Amino acid sequence: MEPAQMMERAPHSPMAGTGWLEGWRLTFGGEDIGWEGALATIVEDPGSRVFVVLYDVTTLDEDGLDRWEGGELGMHNKIRLRVQTMDGSVLAWLYVLDAYEGGLPSARYLGVLADAAEAAAAPADYVDALRTRPCQGIGPEGRA
Repeated sequence: MEPAQMMERAPHSPMAGTGWLEGWRLTFGGEDIGWEGALATIVEDPGSRVFVVLYDVTTLDEDGLDRWEGGELGMHNKIRLRVQTMDGSVLAWLYVLDAYEGGLPSARYLGVLADAAEAAAAPADYVDALRTRPCQGIGPEGRA
């Protein structure tokens, strides 16, 4: 979702809008495979929703994103879901972590997610909820 990371990882794929995944919840998992903590993913959860940023991804960039997201290692599954936008429903693909739910993300990683959501004009309460989620501190002091 972070614009600078997407520009680096998918330079031919412009942002195409934002929307909501209805019936899904943002969570974290794979703490044992993350570099600083658990990694973001989504799970089905009726009554919940996740803010997303949509990109018009080219075939060339899709291959690069698949590699970046650990496709060769089986870290993520790529799934297709309906995203609700201001212009209606669109079909999009997302990477879902192939690991157990649980664990805490690092404070740095959570900050990147919150900053990206804010830059994409996510509602303030959504951004605040990201910024106040439990997380791990960075460095020898352990959990924040």
